[in-house]
Amino acid sequence: MPLVPANPEGAAWPGVSMGIAVTGKGVFLTTGHTGTDADGNPVTSSAEDQVVALFENLKATLAAAGLGFEHVAQVRAYLKSFDPEFMSTYRAVRARYLNQSCPPASVAVQAGLYDDRLLIEAELVAIIP
Repeated sequence: MPLVPANPEGAAWPGVSMGIAVTGKGVFLTTGHTGTDADGNPVTSSAEDQVVALFENLKATLAAAGLGFEHVAQVRAYLKSFDPEFMSTYRAVRARYLNQSCPPASVAVQAGLYDDRLLIEAELVAIIP
C-alpha cells in the first residue's frame, strides 16, 4: 500500500489521519467535484443524495485513472456552511467511500460555491502505486 497513516500519539480525529506518508510512484490530482447528475445539474433531492453524487463523481474520475478511494491521500472539501446536521451527513457518507484503516488527511473550508443549490465541492490527492 503506497499510503501510511502518520498519527502522533494522542492526536485522534475520527475518520481523518493527521498525515499520510506517500510511498507510491506518482501523484494524481482532481479538480473540484460537486454532487451533480449526468447532465451536470446539482442533485437537490437531499443533502445525503448530493454528497453521494459527489463521491460517485470522484469515484468515476479515480477509476478513469485506474485508481480507487484506497489510493486517496488527501480530501479538501469546500462547504456552503458548517451546519451540524450537514456535517454529520457528510462524515457518514465519506466513511462509506474512504479507507477507514488509513483515512486520508482532510480539511474542510467554508466557501461560496458556483451554484446556490450546491452544499459541497471536494477535490482529492491520490497516489499512483
